[in-house]
Amino acid sequence: MMSTTKKMDFAAEPGKQEIIITREFDAPRELVYKAFTDKKLYTQWLGPKGYTMKIIKFEPKSGGSWRYVHRDPTGKEFGFHGVYHEVLPPERMIDTFEFEGLPEKGHVSFETAKFVEVPGNRTKLVIQTIFQSVQDRDGMIQSGMERGMNESFDRLDELLMTLKK
Repeated sequence: MMSTTKKMDFAAEPGKQEIIITREFDAPRELVYKAFTDKKLYTQWLGPKGYTMKIIKFEPKSGGSWRYVHRDPTGKEFGFHGVYHEVLPPERMIDTFEFEGLPEKGHVSFETAKFVEVPGNRTKLVIQTIFQSVQDRDGMIQSGMERGMNESFDRLDELLMTLKK
């Protein structure tokens, strides 16, 4: 079965502190949302190809927190953590995100993920990430964020196709 998923749109206007990521999936909104909130599914798609993921903490509920570690094929680890501010199934998730690999702490971004129903039993995912500074945003882009997100969403698309069967 060939997917008709639309490729990701990654919008980062010069001089602004935000990134808007949009991607459409050929799967119902409840299923896409579940892939973001079910621990077993989450580990199967989040992160670049070839990386493994270990979840340390995962509480996808308002007031909950999360932390996970990605390991690349050479064994190098990359930690991430945050807090869920609002989780409104299956419509929206608002959380913070911090990459632990930066030399100084405190580079926290604020993310809103919206899961929008699209005709044809499809879902449009819109993620707005706001950084504390343009420098933080540009640093995240330079770290390979767009490539990592594309690879994650390709993996999510494959997982959704399997779950739909």
